Amino acid sequence: MSTSPAPELFTWEFASDPYPAYAWLREHAPVHRTKLPSGVEAWLVTRYADARQALADQRLSKNPAHHDESPHAKGKTGIPGERKAELMTHLLNIDPPDHTRLRRLVSKAFTPRRVAEFAPRVQELTDRLMDEFVERGSADLIHEFAFPLPIYAICDLLGVPPEDQDDFRDWAGMMIRHGGGPRGGVARSVKKMRGYLAELIHRKREGLRQEGAEDLISGLIRASDHGEHLTENEAAAMAFIILFAGFETTVNLIGNGVYQLLRHPEQRERLQASVAAGETGLLETGVEELLRYDGPVEMATWRYATQALTVGGQEIPAGDPVLVVLAAANRDPERFADPDTLDLSRRDSQHLGYGHGIHYCLGAPLARLEGQAALATLLTRLPDLRLAADPAELRWRGGLIMRGLRTLPVDFTPSVRLP
Repeated sequence: MSTSPAPELFTWEFASDPYPAYAWLREHAPVHRTKLPSGVEAWLVTRYADARQALADQRLSKNPAHHDESPHAKGKTGIPGERKAELMTHLLNIDPPDHTRLRRLVSKAFTPRRVAEFAPRVQELTDRLMDEFVERGSADLIHEFAFPLPIYAICDLLGVPPEDQDDFRDWAGMMIRHGGGPRGGVARSVKKMRGYLAELIHRKREGLRQEGAEDLISGLIRASDHGEHLTENEAAAMAFIILFAGFETTVNLIGNGVYQLLRHPEQRERLQASVAAGETGLLETGVEELLRYDGPVEMATWRYATQALTVGGQEIPAGDPVLVVLAAANRDPERFADPDTLDLSRRDSQHLGYGHGIHYCLGAPLARLEGQAALATLLTRLPDLRLAADPAELRWRGGLIMRGLRTLPVDFTPSVRLP
């Protein structure tokens, strides 16, 4: 019996729509060894059950020292333009007990109570950003809305003073426009961001002697000063990775989500009517479905086998890198009915969009809050929002971990600024 040929991975065509290739892999090679664009060979895990197992399996370490040929183990961090080993001490690259210790410190900023208290600020930012383009009748929703919203929110969370936040918007903008480029403007932006955070931590450490503060950086400093054994370098690395990992996931959640709503008008109309009626149920399930259907994180961050193990019937040798393909797992027909259908009312959506296990994304509650605020506000204030480009002409940012649009041009009837 003949089968279709294996799909070509990591092309521009693949980046635009990877789901047919992932469907082939799930059926024919669910745990598949492939050569990545970097030249490193890694295993791709594509089925939901296998992905969930791998994400929780502590034999798959986050520490890149377990694989000598990984780009991380060669002194790089996986962050565009950044190669300093001192940045390695963050939640994405460590295992327990260090991971447990650092996560405990940072998790205090993402409790349900803290996130709920932050909701009015997120809405204020959402309205302010929309006010900058509603009178025009057109916008690029990535660069004018989806991108700056999480940047300003995370800056507030970290404790970056308002007068410095536009600098962060500029630096992060360079990273998101040219993500993956290790030289030039990206490297300079990363260096500036890192240098600023180190200086801010130093200033806050001095200032905390005179006054209290509730932001995340101040909390990390206080923990360090009260015996939690958090070094200043760990605090800087943690602040940087929260900013870096936190903003792009939310950019893509909003960008991909709006794009799919525009491509599925019947679903968009249902959500619009629900929001107009003041209901929140469909908005909440809708964001979860958008995370499943076309989520912001395509693959979970690198893992390395500390010993030989079997995943999905495939033996993986010790030392090999493993990439869990969240986008493939979230479309697995063995787990989700009609997985290629967008259904905002889907109830049983235990997707893996933010991971699983001890490395489950800490910032997921904040990202969900921002996603819900962004979608509800767009649908309310711009009821006739429409795509202003042929979908085939839109370009997606290439890369292993994140997947999102470079631009999202839209048209709408000009509206008025809020008073």
